[in-house]
Amino acid sequence: MSYYAVFDTGGSSIKYALMDEMATFLKKGSVKTPMEGIDSFVETIAQIVEQFQETYSIEGVALSMPGAVDVETGYIGGGSKIPYIHGPNIKQLVQKRTGVGVELENDANCAGLAEGWMGAAQDVNDYICIVIGSGIGGTIVLDKKVRHGKNLHAGEFGYMLMEGYLEHHLGKNWSQVASTAGLVRHVANRKGKDCSDLDGKTVFEMADYGDADAQEEISTFIKRLAVGIFNVQYVIDPEKILIGGAVSKQKFLIERINQELSMMKDDTSRLHVTVERCAFGNDSNLIGALYHYLQQKNMV
Repeated sequence: MSYYAVFDTGGSSIKYALMDEMATFLKKGSVKTPMEGIDSFVETIAQIVEQFQETYSIEGVALSMPGAVDVETGYIGGGSKIPYIHGPNIKQLVQKRTGVGVELENDANCAGLAEGWMGAAQDVNDYICIVIGSGIGGTIVLDKKVRHGKNLHAGEFGYMLMEGYLEHHLGKNWSQVASTAGLVRHVANRKGKDCSDLDGKTVFEMADYGDADAQEEISTFIKRLAVGIFNVQYVIDPEKILIGGAVSKQKFLIERINQELSMMKDDTSRLHVTVERCAFGNDSNLIGALYHYLQQKNMV
């Protein structure tokens, strides 16, 4: 049996786990993400690895990271809530400090890989994961491999222009109009509230209790999601499209998106476009990071 130290780095915390090659969780925990700089980050990772090494022989370190991750070089482009990770070679630094092999991948891509390994997409080779949260991001997986794109931006579905382009130079993109944050903003505007007074869960609860504004905005939200999904299906034509993010757990959301998609069929658009819910929740990035490590080492 081989054992791995796996990390999911977020803006506020780093989740970590000791896992075997079948993604069995042997230990789990989290620590606050250090804000002092890259040295503190590397040391935090190394100390957890050393704790695991007191009992287990660690084969490697798998990292789920925000930003435009170059999986081959170990550098992270783009931006995130952890500025110091953009610039240094994370892979080399962690590898030098821990003395074991290191692989890293973008967090959304890790979530997508988890679905293909042992989740809702394990029965297909080509699929897309769309993650709905403060923005809309996701993953394109073809032949069970993540497609990163020339600029490492493949799967950044939220940048698709959706509305108002003819009136304004850029108009509104998919993240602005169809993310959970966008839904909250629209409801807050109608209610004359500050966005900080609401969140996605609250908006859906308002709708359940009969709030007409919340119900109408959720209907529009679902239509906007369906339009983006329809477009993505016709561009990439995957075997499956999966929806993730906290809002995906709303019991009727997937059903209503599929209803909208079915109504978009006509004489020229005959594809039966549907979506499914992602299988994994909070552990998806850890599972996917491990799978990416095993892929890079040609072990799966």
